[in-house]
Amino acid sequence: MLGMFIPISVLVDLSQKIDKFKQYELTQSEILSHYYDFVWVFGYMLFPIFLFLSVIWFTSKLASNTEVIAILSSGVSFYRYLRPFLIGAAFIAALAFGASMFWVPNASERYNDFEYTYINKNQKVRLTENIYKQLSENDFVYLSSYNANRKIGYNFTWEHFDGDELAYKIKAQNIRWVEKDSLHRLSQFFQRSMIDEQEIIRKESRLDTLFNFDLDELVPVTYKAQTLNFFELNDYIKEEQKNGSPLINQHLLVRHKRWTTPISAFILTLIAVAMASFKKRGGMGVNLAAGIILAFLYIFFDKIFEVMVEKSNFTPWIAAWTPNAIFAVLSVYLLRHAKR
Repeated sequence: MLGMFIPISVLVDLSQKIDKFKQYELTQSEILSHYYDFVWVFGYMLFPIFLFLSVIWFTSKLASNTEVIAILSSGVSFYRYLRPFLIGAAFIAALAFGASMFWVPNASERYNDFEYTYINKNQKVRLTENIYKQLSENDFVYLSSYNANRKIGYNFTWEHFDGDELAYKIKAQNIRWVEKDSLHRLSQFFQRSMIDEQEIIRKESRLDTLFNFDLDELVPVTYKAQTLNFFELNDYIKEEQKNGSPLINQHLLVRHKRWTTPISAFILTLIAVAMASFKKRGGMGVNLAAGIILAFLYIFFDKIFEVMVEKSNFTPWIAAWTPNAIFAVLSVYLLRHAKR
């Protein structure tokens, strides 16, 4: 299934991007490297469909040759008949787990960097409004908006606390990173400090200074979690939770889905076997048609819950595990029907 669909996907994608490749005069090695990452990213994304259809195809072929009936008629139980399928699903799930935790994130980082550098250059990939970040236990930064191309943030505020008391507060109309001088430039600078219970006010129309943060790090790309391996992702989520990141639900969803996708190998295999183990009018075509519908329903539910997490405060673990739960119930029903 991978051999059939991935080359077609590559050719379709190439036909859409060929003008961009010419525009930026990309070399053959750069294009080939991009499509190497493309195969990993999209192969893993469509892995449930490929697995589902391949099991239906194989099992339907067994059924059409009356081999399933012969196996069961010889005294083999239906659950014993399922065992080789589950062993195969376990092998595939192990590969999917390794891919999701280590190989795909590396490919995803290169793939997304390429996409947003050459193909979708002007597409918004950062959270650029109402940015809040806790830099340390006592330091908090706020920006009303940020322009990543110009490296400039607007309505900058920095608050530093000494225990429960506000030690000083810095405000500026904007803050900009000046690459040439390697410094931060603040416009309409205002600082209010409390020293020995005495208020001190400082104002500057422009102030050049250096802070211990990178403006780009305040607003990381929204796909950052997808590019981190298992250990990096756990550390990143801990840091983002401590900093109060507004994207934390999306990061948690990414982590949960790295576990749910390998588990889906077992669920989809059971559904496919239950659907395709016995002859039907219309043969393999009917089974494949039903399989395609169910596979796309699975992806539909998966994407619906993903959007709910991105656009609202929907609980990430519920969003990640609900499609598997729905199809697990369906698999139990179909298996009981098939056994009878």
